[in-house]
Amino acid sequence: MSLRSLLALLALVVLSGCGSGSALSQAVIDQATRQGVAPDLIYVVDLPGYELAEQSVGGVNEEGFGAVYTAPDGKQVEMRVDRGPYTCAGTCERDGDGWYTEHEGRQEYAAVRPDHYVRLICPAGQVDRAVLKKAAEGARPAVGDGTPAPPPSPVERGDLPENGDGAPIQPTGPGG
Repeated sequence: MSLRSLLALLALVVLSGCGSGSALSQAVIDQATRQGVAPDLIYVVDLPGYELAEQSVGGVNEEGFGAVYTAPDGKQVEMRVDRGPYTCAGTCERDGDGWYTEHEGRQEYAAVRPDHYVRLICPAGQVDRAVLKKAAEGARPAVGDGTPAPPPSPVERGDLPENGDGAPIQPTGPGG
């Protein structure tokens, strides 16, 4: 293998991992859909210094999606994705394709899409406004094939009779 081919292969391997740190596992996607989240609203963002806390993933409102990104020092940024028109509370400024808001000590950037919006929310000043905007506007659907995993098979108990009332077989012992 030539040096040029080796370098191209190495670049492909390194670049294939870029941006994949915040992808959701299929198990977490399945969990969210079982909670009523619409699969097309399950998103991830790239937020420098923060990682997705998979245990935080869940439903918001009727079919929306929510998750929390955490920093090593314990700071958190909440992400919410939902349908409908975006309504702003507090001081709102149009910024690109979305809205920047400050209200009650919190800041938020909402990237507005044709049929839904992606919001990133945190305490005011915790994340630079431009970084928050870039992350929200760069939100992308979570990795997954969109097909939920099949439910687990029932457990074979072995103590249920094949006929009768279906009560477990409980042989009597001494004294009973």
